Amino acid sequence: MIVEIVILAMIAAFLGLRLYSVLGNRAEHEEEAIPRRFDAGDELAKDNPPVVQLKPAVTDEQPATAMLPVVEQGVRAISAADRNFDVLGFIEGAKGAYGMILEAFWTGDKETLRELCDDDVYAGFAGAIDARTEAGETMDNTLIRIEDATIRDAELDGREARVTMRFVSDIAAVTRDRDGNLVAGSLDDAIESRDIWTFARNVDAAGPDWQLVETDEG
Repeated sequence: MIVEIVILAMIAAFLGLRLYSVLGNRAEHEEEAIPRRFDAGDELAKDNPPVVQLKPAVTDEQPATAMLPVVEQGVRAISAADRNFDVLGFIEGAKGAYGMILEAFWTGDKETLRELCDDDVYAGFAGAIDARTEAGETMDNTLIRIEDATIRDAELDGREARVTMRFVSDIAAVTRDRDGNLVAGSLDDAIESRDIWTFARNVDAAGPDWQLVETDEG
């Protein structure tokens, strides 16, 4: 009987160690943080607000990006004219400008729009803001995330560099009347927005500022 008890105890101890091993490994995996696409960007955004200037950092080696030959040709032409032009640096700057321009339009901040847009684009935004104000409506929109930002076209026209970006983003859009009542949209359901924006700058300009010169839906 004693021998049977000892054997059963050894079996129970063995099973207990196996169970601990399985649960212990599972617990360790469950404690690992699941990486999300925009974790790093969200933390950077808290500490570093978007920069208006689209000036890229100078790098010794241009990073490889998947572009159509015609786009790559335009990027190379811009890089040859502006030694400080960097593709990935430009894309990050364009994403920051995209968010700032949308926010300025939603809140009616014409001063910011004046700085970031050329005359034609600014006039379009300003006219829409004036019409909205006259109707007594306000926009309570939020840019949830930018899902994708890619260069759609690039060219050097004389000394003017032009880069067209395609943005795919999720936006929570709400329009309210003068009394604060909901007119359209919902903050609970984000909608997908596809925008094609073209930025331009004179490569001989002293400053690194790019301006939004054209907008379209994509």
